[in-house]
Order: sequence, then C-alpha cells, then structure tokens
Amino acid sequence: MITTPALFDMIAALVGTPSISSVSPKLDQGNLKVIDLLAGWLDAAGFEVEVMPLLGMPAKANLVATLGRGPGGLVLSGHTDTVAFDAGRWTYNPFELTRTDNRLYGLGTSDMKAFLALAIEALRDIRPADLREPVILLATADEETSMAGAKALVERGIPQARHALIGEPTGLRPVRMHKGILMEAIHLQGRSGHSSDPALGNSALEAMHTVIGALMAWRAQLQDEYRNPLFAVPVPTLNLGHIHGGDNPNRICADCELHIDLRPLPGMELEELRAGIHTCVNRSLQDTGIRVTFESLFDGIPAMETATDAEIIRVTEKLTGHAAGSVAFGTEAPYLQQLGMNTVVLGPGDIAQAHQPDEYLALDRLNPTIGLLRDLIKSVCT
Repeated sequence: MITTPALFDMIAALVGTPSISSVSPKLDQGNLKVIDLLAGWLDAAGFEVEVMPLLGMPAKANLVATLGRGPGGLVLSGHTDTVAFDAGRWTYNPFELTRTDNRLYGLGTSDMKAFLALAIEALRDIRPADLREPVILLATADEETSMAGAKALVERGIPQARHALIGEPTGLRPVRMHKGILMEAIHLQGRSGHSSDPALGNSALEAMHTVIGALMAWRAQLQDEYRNPLFAVPVPTLNLGHIHGGDNPNRICADCELHIDLRPLPGMELEELRAGIHTCVNRSLQDTGIRVTFESLFDGIPAMETATDAEIIRVTEKLTGHAAGSVAFGTEAPYLQQLGMNTVVLGPGDIAQAHQPDEYLALDRLNPTIGLLRDLIKSVCT
C-alpha cells in the first residue's frame, strides 16, 4: 500500500519546483529536482524506479516507475516540464500552489504536473499483489520544446505495456486523435542593387512573393485531398508565421526568410510533407537565379490516431460517458504508440488554462480524476 505525502502536498511540491523548458537558453531549466521528488515518493512506496538521464542533456531525465510485474500493463504518463511564465502578469506566485475560488493556481496545475500527483493518489490503495498486469508511472522531460524525453524512450524501447493514458488537459474527455506539427524556415538569397534599376539586382523579396503563392496553391491541394470531419478544423493547415527581408526601401532585397507552421491530419507523414514543401518551393524558383536553403525549425510531432475499438478507448469512453474525440494540440502519444501501446489522452485540466497567466485546475476535477484512474486500473490491471 502506498504511503506518500498527502495529495495537496504533492501538488504543491511539484508546482513549487521550477522545471521550465524553453528554446531560449536563458529560460531553459532542468527537471531533475522534479524527477527526484517523484523518485523518492515512489521508491518509498514500493515501486521499481528507474531514472533515465537524457544523453547530452545533463540536467534532464525521464522516470519510469513500475508497480507489479508481468506482461501487458498500463502506463500513466505526464511530462514534468512547464512553459515559461509572464512575469508580472500573474495574480499569484506561479511557483506556489494557491487554493482559492475552488481552484488550484500555479504553473503546471493544468498542464500538467498535478496529473502526476493525482496518478500517485489513485494508486495509494493498490497493492502489487492486487495487480495481474503492472501499472507504470512515466514522467518525461522536455515535452514543451524538443520531445527529447519521449524520443529517448523510443530509442531505449521502454516502457513496454498494452495501454497508455497521457494526462494532458482534455477536461476529462478522452481523446484518440490529434494533429501533427512541423515548422520550416525558407531562406532565399538574391542579389542587392540600386532600386532605380531592377536589372542591377535580383529581388529575394519578390521571389518570396512567388514562393508564397506556390505554397498557398499547394496548401489548397492538400486540403482538397485530406479532410477529417472529426476535427474542429477538418483540414491540414499551413500558416505563414514570420517573414523578414531587405534592409532599406532604396535597395533591392538580397535576402528574405519565411517561417511556416504545418499541422497535418492523421495519415499524413511528416517527412513526405517536408519533402513536398521543398519540391513546391524549388519548382517555383526555377530559372529565377534565386538560391534557396531550408532549415527545420522543429523536427515535428507526428499526428496521432488510436482505433475506436482499442480497449483503452472503449473503457475510457464508458468511464467518462463521452465519445473519444480529437484535439488540435500535439502530445507524446505518437511516441508511446511507436512503443506498441494503444494510447488515449485524458486529463483533468483544460487546454484553455495552459500556457497563460494564472493557470489553474478546478478543485472539482480532482476526485473524479482519481476515481476514473482507479476504475481504469481495476478494469485493465486487476
């Protein structure tokens, strides 16, 4: 039987331990102190605990904690990192759990440190002898930036289980599909010259106009070919997020850069899409004399889909009373699926509270989450 700190004490300790991951080195932090908290609690509670350092990232690690033995099993997964916060815009200290207005305020309450505490609480009365299949608590690093933690799990081939639940904020509604994401930079190099005579240069900015037109036509083709009415936005999207070119009105623009964001539906492969972007751009620039280079700003997260008849989907639909749906944000689910697990995304927070000041988790979500996880464990592991 698990003897861990009280639920609110666990949530407070997790929230109070900063573990921001960011693409900015000035903001990026490790997560080892969070991992150490979890490892201490779970080791004392009888779990078999492995702390898995990330290669080349000495301040970051995953945790795999197993209760029970045997094949199969259920993974309860959450990431230990948070995004950065807007200093001065919080009403409450983001690193101090504040209980007021029937809410728990703090960085990571909704997305998603509190879920890890709730998963431990759900296991409090479970004994290893009660389990015919193991329960694995998985805590990962760097979900908010690089997915380095999830990728390291795939490389190691751990953990192994039949089912996985990721406690991302879904309002306690099961999710079996989400879109993927990739981000690409397109840099065009032309030739500068005096603006009084276009023949003196080769405008990268005008060439980017051509590139944008070609990308918009390619986007329209994708949206004609791929459609899934189960998503709120039923087609893949391509967003022109950033552009910069030139330095002065009286100079022909020599360099121009465009950053794009592509959100594919399940069934669309990231590398094929990246190759499609390159082909589209290169074709539009034929015979222009403009040089193009590409940079992957983010390798990407694959889209995710779990079959409607998967046991984890059927059970969570029955337990929640809601049909499994879809979301637009990405998760670590595709990586757990690569490890052979049927995966559902289901957690107590709301995505509307994530990544913004005064993030909170409603108090009335706590007991239903604990009850749901206990019932799920009993359904598939005992």
